[in-house]
Amino acid sequence: METERFEALMDAIIAIIITLIVMEFPFPKTTTIPSLLELYPQFVSYTLSFIICYNFWNYHHNIFGVLNKINSRITWMSAISIMVMGLLPHLTIMVSENFHSFTAQALFGLIFIITNINVYIVNYLLLSADKGNIALHVMLKNYKKDTVGTTVLFIIGYIIGYFLYPPAIMLFCLLTMIGNIIKPMM
Repeated sequence: METERFEALMDAIIAIIITLIVMEFPFPKTTTIPSLLELYPQFVSYTLSFIICYNFWNYHHNIFGVLNKINSRITWMSAISIMVMGLLPHLTIMVSENFHSFTAQALFGLIFIITNINVYIVNYLLLSADKGNIALHVMLKNYKKDTVGTTVLFIIGYIIGYFLYPPAIMLFCLLTMIGNIIKPMM
């Protein structure tokens, strides 16, 4: 199966998700600094949502750069990630309006966890479908170790979020994404 149409579909859906998130961003009551600072939960929520979308798009962009073929199992598993990410605009609003609520933060983090698990499964399916692709194998050589590390960070974030500070869940999602950005630079 060719990948160009699938890539275009993923690009379009992610663009729509980001557009919906931006459209829900509130305006400040006035143009003063204190009024802008009142919107910090919205800024934080929007920024993290954008980074999640970009991280997912970047993952697919890099994978499809070396991928020779895909199959319907891969497209369906990726579609599940996009379906889950489609909830991101609603959960971004929920968490920005209830920033210190464990439930809102936990649901927001759940999107990240489900997407991460799904990427792990897609990586496995990609390696199975394109066994002779050395570039793909090199790119995904650490995916099992990375998934375990990410899962441990999520568990720590959820524990801290439940017992001490609910926004810690968002912070630990951000830490895992920063780790994904820094890791290739090393």
